[in-house]
Amino acid sequence: MTSRPSAEDIRRRLQLEPNQTCGFVRVSYTSDLQLAAGALASPLGAHRPVGTGLLFMVTPAAPVRLHRILNDQLYHYYRGDPLELLLLHADGSSERATMGPDLEHGQHVQLTIPGGTFHTARVIGDREWFLGGSTEWPGVIPSDVELGDVDALSARHPDVAEDIRSFPLPVRTAGGHPRLRRG
Repeated sequence: MTSRPSAEDIRRRLQLEPNQTCGFVRVSYTSDLQLAAGALASPLGAHRPVGTGLLFMVTPAAPVRLHRILNDQLYHYYRGDPLELLLLHADGSSERATMGPDLEHGQHVQLTIPGGTFHTARVIGDREWFLGGSTEWPGVIPSDVELGDVDALSARHPDVAEDIRSFPLPVRTAGGHPRLRRG
């Protein structure tokens, strides 16, 4: 019987680095094909690759922090514990979903997160680590990413305000470095 690799083993093998929004990340694909500025309607009108992809790992200490990107994202489950997601849609609705291998109990191996949807996620189950991926068309550029304001989003989604606050929240230390706290 083989033992399960540790989060550190996976991070090292896949060269995953700490990320402000998604635990540990490595961009695994950026299309060589580029869309010229203005080729797409606003807000996606900036010069950008046709598509991007990344690998990411979430651990209890490194969750998916509350954020959104302009582009649609397709999340993929690869390995590890399930990932619980909270999605806050622009129309004021919300939904929960779980990424993981247990299809018989409603978990997803792929999940679309519509562009502009604030979302956050945490590892559940054995609570060790989740390994997944995300692909985007058109590709993501840094200006597409926005961290969420917990108070504003709680006010806009009062039915899940307590849930929003139950996920780890990024805060800045005196030195400007992010750390996590509970809402």
